[in-house]
Amino acid sequence: MSHNVQTRLAIACGLLLAGLASCEDNLTHPAPLLPWTAAPGQPLTCTPNLDGRIEPHEMKAALGVPARYRVSADEVESAVDLVGKIGSDGKRLWDWSANDSSDRAATFVASGLTGRWYQDAFEAGAFVVPLDAAGEVEGVYRHDAKALWLLGTASKVENPDEGKTLLVYKDPIALFRFPIEPGSKWTATSTVSGGTLFGLPWVGEDRYTVTVDAAGRLELPDLTLTQAHRVRIDMEITPAIGPKVSQRRVSFLFECLGEVARATSQKNEKAADFTVASEVRRLGL
Repeated sequence: MSHNVQTRLAIACGLLLAGLASCEDNLTHPAPLLPWTAAPGQPLTCTPNLDGRIEPHEMKAALGVPARYRVSADEVESAVDLVGKIGSDGKRLWDWSANDSSDRAATFVASGLTGRWYQDAFEAGAFVVPLDAAGEVEGVYRHDAKALWLLGTASKVENPDEGKTLLVYKDPIALFRFPIEPGSKWTATSTVSGGTLFGLPWVGEDRYTVTVDAAGRLELPDLTLTQAHRVRIDMEITPAIGPKVSQRRVSFLFECLGEVARATSQKNEKAADFTVASEVRRLGL
């Protein structure tokens, strides 16, 4: 129960008791009121300074803290505007504020690696975040002063109905290099050997090309962010057997909040500014 609700209940109870007492003789004198004092507040661990870049401490995972997103429904193609427009102030604006009745609420929580069935496959100190809205597949990450590193992926449970997944990169993928600011670009490549994907053996190479190419105002249904960074992530997956598969993702990052919006393309999308997404996520209430 919030402090405001508790306060309102206390006031209501006080008025009710006063009304009952007035119906009979006043046998007692009310005690003098004590001065109201606020409970000590907790200092914020991260405060945005809007300096045009995201430093390592401004994108550190808060373990156990839920983040709620509006996520487009499965198998629903969503129109998306990745380009935005230039406003009268000369700054770029992306309007992602439209409500979509087909959206679903999803909560993502970062947690420690300890206790996971696959914890021995990864280095100590890593943390875990669900990759999909259903929470069935998890990404394993490490954060340091240089980057947010992707170490691999695994199914949440060891033997789900669709089959076990455990993919461990030989070399961690630098998903976000610090500082994050427009003009930054890098490529990271790593291999998986002896992996398992949905119960089947997997060997392959993944290549990530990451470009931070713009910053501006991002309007979402529940909040507006004045300095969001647009980050393009182009992924190429080359299995040992079978055709190469590519996919694009455009993420919007904000100081201290991390990823506040995302659009994921269809597979093998050719256009960098694709207009139809296979999934859209937006931070919400």
